[in-house]
Amino acid sequence: MKPAPFRYVAARSLDEALALKAEHGDEARFLAGGQSLIPAMNFRLAQPAMLIDINPLKELDYIRRAGNVLRIGALARYRALQRDAAVARHQPLLAETLPHVAHPQIRNRGTLAGNMAHADPASELPAVVLALGGRMHARSGRGERWIDARDFFKGALTTALKSDEMLTEIELPDLPAKSGAAFLEVSRRRGDYAMMGVAAVVTLGADGACIGARLAYCNAGEKQMLAGKAAQALVGRRGADKYISDAAALAESEIDPQGNVHASKKFQRHLAGVLTRRALQTALARAGAA
Repeated sequence: MKPAPFRYVAARSLDEALALKAEHGDEARFLAGGQSLIPAMNFRLAQPAMLIDINPLKELDYIRRAGNVLRIGALARYRALQRDAAVARHQPLLAETLPHVAHPQIRNRGTLAGNMAHADPASELPAVVLALGGRMHARSGRGERWIDARDFFKGALTTALKSDEMLTEIELPDLPAKSGAAFLEVSRRRGDYAMMGVAAVVTLGADGACIGARLAYCNAGEKQMLAGKAAQALVGRRGADKYISDAAALAESEIDPQGNVHASKKFQRHLAGVLTRRALQTALARAGAA
C-alpha cells in the first residue's frame, strides 16, 4: 500500500518546523519515529499534505533530570528510555511498561512524544503518563505552554494540541516517598495492543494507610482515562483485600470499553477488575517496601 502524495521537508531548526506548522496547520504532520503515522498514511487513514521531519533537531533528543522531575525530549526513543539509568531509578513504572510496547524494532525508532501526540486509547504509555501525573510542553510560533496529562487527551487520536503546536517535551515528577506502582495488561500475543491494561500508583502514609492513588487504563474507552472513584476509595484505607476488591469493582463500572473482535465489552470489564486487583496488590507491596 502507498500513501497519498505529500510534500516532505526536513526541518533545519525548531523555528523552521514551527513556522511550517503554523503555515500549513492541520495539513502538516510532524515526523519523528513514524511508527504510527506511516502505517496510517499507507492505509490512507491519514493523508497529510506535508510531513515535517524533526529528526535533524538533535536538541530534542534528550532524557534529563531537573530537580525532582524527569524531562523527556520529543526525539527520545523508547529504546533509550529502556536503557536509561535515571528512568529505571526514578520512574520504575515507565521502565516496567516499556517492554510491553510493540516489538524491539518499533521501540528502536518510536518516541514517547509521538505516542502521546498520536493519542491511541489502546496504547500503554498514555495511561502510564496519566498515572504518574505527567505534563506536556507544547510550543508554537506564538509561545509555549504546559498541559497536564489529564487535560491533554481529548478523544480517540485527539489531543489538546492546537494546529500550530508541537509537543516538545514530557515531564514526569518523581513519586512521593513510600509510593509503589505497577503496570499489567492482557493481550492476545506479546506486542499486540492490549485488550485491557492498567497502571496503578499508590502512596502510603506513616501509619501504612493509603494517602493517594491513581488508576489509569488503556483500551478502556474512547480516550485514555483515570478511574477517579476507584482510586479515591482506597484513600484512608489499609491494603486489605476487601478494599482492593471494592476499588476494582468501582473501576469496572467507571470505564467504558468499546469491545472488539478479540474481547467483548463485558470481558474487557472483567479483565479490568482482575488486573486492577493484581496491580494494586503489587503496588501496595512495593509501597510498603519503599
